Amino acid sequence: MSILDEFRLDGQVAVVTGGGRGIGEGIALGLAEAGADVVLAARRTAEIEAVADKVRALGRRALAVTTDMMDMEQVEALAQQTVTDMGALNCWVSNAGGADDRVPRTLLEMPERQWDFQLNLNLKAVWSGAQAAAKRMQAQGSGTIINISSQAANRASPHNGPYAVAKSGVNNLTQTLAVELAPLGIRVNSVSPGPIPTEVFLEFLQLSADDIPKLGKQLGVPLGRVGTPQDIAPAVVYLASAASSWMTGQDIVINGGL
Repeated sequence: MSILDEFRLDGQVAVVTGGGRGIGEGIALGLAEAGADVVLAARRTAEIEAVADKVRALGRRALAVTTDMMDMEQVEALAQQTVTDMGALNCWVSNAGGADDRVPRTLLEMPERQWDFQLNLNLKAVWSGAQAAAKRMQAQGSGTIINISSQAANRASPHNGPYAVAKSGVNNLTQTLAVELAPLGIRVNSVSPGPIPTEVFLEFLQLSADDIPKLGKQLGVPLGRVGTPQDIAPAVVYLASAASSWMTGQDIVINGGL
């Protein structure tokens, strides 16, 4: 087997939460290109159906499941439908996240509802997804769970505190799950992107698509540009594949050197 064969995902079934756009869409298409069949989960049905069509165009099977990741019953149903309809669940990518009203606030100004929403979406949903996935993976004695964190987890994030706190929790959750699930043959890792101008990112900073070309230099990114969803997908393919078979509990930071 060649080194490139180690990165192939043929015969695997991967779930990507928040898979209807942005980083989630990029990850889903990357996994499909590597050979995986893909289940897309998000609240916007039209978006995940559109990505599912793109996966099928790559010659892979796809399933779109409308899911609110903050509802544990729906998360459990997503995992079970994946096994029932697709025949397996080999990889679970927790990508769903973001903010509610996308209004910058200090922690002093933060309403309880906004705090709870962000912690539930960006941290609790990662735990509930891992729990639902691992219950299915343990029966086959193998699987990979990949949590999309953020470089915000490792630094002060004024006006975006709950998100950063939640992502810090994701990093520790990843480490703890990795140790607890290793005896079951399940590996758990995370990827921490730097600035990527998704819809949420642009709205939060009150920017438009016209601002993107100059944004990298404005933010001081050493490589001179902000990231794209396609910058994240290769790392997820690596973590899902046999190429990373001796890797668990780790976080890969992809941020252009910022």
